[in-house]
Amino acid sequence: MHQPIRNIAIIAHVDHGKTTLVDQMLRQSGTFRENQEVAERVMDSNDLERERGITIMAKNTAVNWHGTKINIVDTPGHADFGGEVERILKMVNGVIILVDAAEGPLPQTRFVLRKSLALGYRPIVVINKIDRQDSRPDEVINEVFDLFVSLDASDEQLDFPILYAVGLKGFARKELSDTNEDLAPLFDLIIDHVPEPERPLEKPFKMLVSNVEWNDYVGRIAIGRIEQGVIERNQPILLVNRNGEVKEHSRITKLYTYAGLEKVAVDRCEAGDIVALAGYEHTNIGDSLATDEDPAPVPYYDIDKPTIAMYFRVNDSPFAGLEGKYVTSNMIKDRLMKELRTNVSLRVDATDNPDIFKVSGRGELQLAILIESMRREGYEFAVSRPEVLYQEVEGVQHEPVEEVIITVDEEYSSRVIEILMNRKGSMVGMTAELDMIRLSFRVPSRGLIGFRSDVMTETRGTAMIHQQFDSYEPYKGDIPGRTNGVLVALENGNVTHYALEGLQDRGEFIAEPGDPVYMGQVVGINNRTDDMIVNVVKKKNLTNHRASQSADAVKLSTAKKMSLEQFLEFIDDDELLEVTPQSFRVRKKYRDPHERKRKAVV
Repeated sequence: MHQPIRNIAIIAHVDHGKTTLVDQMLRQSGTFRENQEVAERVMDSNDLERERGITIMAKNTAVNWHGTKINIVDTPGHADFGGEVERILKMVNGVIILVDAAEGPLPQTRFVLRKSLALGYRPIVVINKIDRQDSRPDEVINEVFDLFVSLDASDEQLDFPILYAVGLKGFARKELSDTNEDLAPLFDLIIDHVPEPERPLEKPFKMLVSNVEWNDYVGRIAIGRIEQGVIERNQPILLVNRNGEVKEHSRITKLYTYAGLEKVAVDRCEAGDIVALAGYEHTNIGDSLATDEDPAPVPYYDIDKPTIAMYFRVNDSPFAGLEGKYVTSNMIKDRLMKELRTNVSLRVDATDNPDIFKVSGRGELQLAILIESMRREGYEFAVSRPEVLYQEVEGVQHEPVEEVIITVDEEYSSRVIEILMNRKGSMVGMTAELDMIRLSFRVPSRGLIGFRSDVMTETRGTAMIHQQFDSYEPYKGDIPGRTNGVLVALENGNVTHYALEGLQDRGEFIAEPGDPVYMGQVVGINNRTDDMIVNVVKKKNLTNHRASQSADAVKLSTAKKMSLEQFLEFIDDDELLEVTPQSFRVRKKYRDPHERKRKAVV
């Protein structure tokens, strides 16, 4: 008798509570000992995930409920990591779609639901956070139904079961009036509603590699659902790419299944289960593992193409190599190639210059996460301003357009509308929610580079912004870039208090007294539209006369601090962002002012 299995993915828009719900599922299924201390959002094990409060990498876990094994995949909710969601959906047989009881369905909800419906899944809808003061579960259910209809859901898919939950408190209820304080209705519904995976045990073993991990002891680990057959440790198996070409003949050295947060070593696994196995040094996502008897690959579900690109290059500033451990082009190339093994929605292309690599992804956040990960690992490099990737359709240039939803206080709504209209956005909806306004726009991706900081400044940081790639459309025309010029350092040295005193009225500085700077480095934002070269390292001439006390009383304005994402939005086409484990510095591509003038004329 085989143990019953259910394979599910939990999908939702960012911050609608997926990871918190999985925490409670692990606790209530008895995965943890009663006295075991477990971190909140235990599935978000990556430092960046914990800091940012988002899931970046899809992860597997498993629980047992009344004799049935439930494999659970916690997926990212942010649009930039949609590649993670797409490939994971092939590994499961059903989905739980989580929707915030106040916010309702948002752009990423549409994205993940569209992918799920296309695969024929019948989602379970969980209306989460029903304890919010602004909760409106009945309206949200209507919005979810409308979303299903707009995505051409079948009659069977439209008949979706609904639960009401508070993931943080660990309960799910069939009716709002119920009083149970546990997740039993959710576990029972998964077992009743999600079909058991097909388990053709008599066929030759076959598995699609849906995820890849690295372990220092056993090397690369391939993760996926066994499509058919049975697998045993030490069994000889072929690794084939998606075109059916054999990449590797080897044996399975380690075989694992999931139990809670652990991988458990086993000697045998059967079709339908999600497993991890080692022994294949060249395995990549999208490859298949199969036997000589039937070596044909499992069909691979192609993911959406990248929409934005940046150029990663060797840092050639005067400070090159002072703060980083890995600085050469080969080191940077090897790290980018390593990223490709597990990041399926990323693309890396060589350029005419061996020191420059074009890196394409699904959005600014995805590329920012890569940059931040690399700098924490000790890499030093420079990156260009993000640029969108165009497509030519029947001789007409098309560009990516995104769906943008902004929830904002009513008093700021007109200014936000003006910002997006200036960026070639078109409004498709406006709804009132208590004292807030929800604005829906369709905006070219070009127009969204730098728009977050503008909107956050205008709304005093209160706006909630959600965006999601929608489609390619004909080019929308020119969009104005950064309106302010910059203040550029004239020479190398350390910034002095005295120099900044005399320049305060020129603009806002991003460098502080004592900071080392070099010629061509951007040290501030000009009040005017043009760039200005300034001497920020000038020192006060010493004399025999004692200065009056009033001469020391000048107070400098606080330097503007920016995050990585804000720097990426800030830099212009003729600038680079220098990234090191310790610093971010903005610089002109051509540091010498005379060279800049010559290039500008050309």
